[in-house]
Amino acid sequence: MTKLRQRYIDELELRGFSPGTIDNYVRSVANLARYYHTPPNQLSDEEIKAYLLHRLRENNWSPSTANVAVSGLRQFYLLVEERSFDEVEKAIPRVNRSIRRPEVYSTDQIELLLQAPKVNLKHRALIMTTYSAGLRISETCRLKTEDILSSRMQIHIVQGKGRKDRYTVLSERLLGELRDYWRVYRPEGWLFPSTTYPDRPITTSSACRAFKRALRLAGLPVRGGIHILRHSFATHALEQGMDLTVLQRILGHNSLKTTAGYLHVSNVRMASAQSPLDLIGLESANEPGSE
Repeated sequence: MTKLRQRYIDELELRGFSPGTIDNYVRSVANLARYYHTPPNQLSDEEIKAYLLHRLRENNWSPSTANVAVSGLRQFYLLVEERSFDEVEKAIPRVNRSIRRPEVYSTDQIELLLQAPKVNLKHRALIMTTYSAGLRISETCRLKTEDILSSRMQIHIVQGKGRKDRYTVLSERLLGELRDYWRVYRPEGWLFPSTTYPDRPITTSSACRAFKRALRLAGLPVRGGIHILRHSFATHALEQGMDLTVLQRILGHNSLKTTAGYLHVSNVRMASAQSPLDLIGLESANEPGSE
């Protein structure tokens, strides 16, 4: 590991970035250096912009993927190279993201996924946990057995995004599935341990592969990564009448505006909405002399 890389990691750790974010940010800088075969502190602003344009055009980066790289590069030049924020913002611009509705699966499709044949019990439990509690896949992978609070019917998310703890719902069906899973696998510590290294949690890449395999076995179309389970949970929760502020707390969103984005795909709730006019008695309008 180079001194430059270690310094960047140290700076990120000091500021409380999560391990997953640190990995993504360090990888962004490493990819830039690898592209030019030059240390990142020796590259010009024009070279950085040219690299980002190349990745957008040739690698078909989505705006969100591009902006992860942008954030990683910005933090490097801010923290390690000690450049000003205005200078870095001008040199490494963000990619504008068009507002689009998140892709979701229907409840029937989720049921098909959970009933997919030849999916092993561990992977089925992992997929069901991710959907039923509205978790980010990194949160699912880092669950411990002690985080399943059956007495309160809650799941404790420890140090989720933004290093914040929160609680989410534990469904009766999931609890039964987890008990079946525990009787077979007997996990200790991590709820979903790595097969290769039992003292470590399953990796997010392994979880994503398991999800894609389950989709294939269920005969469902691929509409994105495993994060679609979280989108589906949020949409279905709103359709079933969950309060928006409650959903915000369950998902761990800082802003209610982020949670409100799921209202756009909650078709059932919109279809069942009534105008207040229909709830008001209009008998007086038909009384004599009302004209």
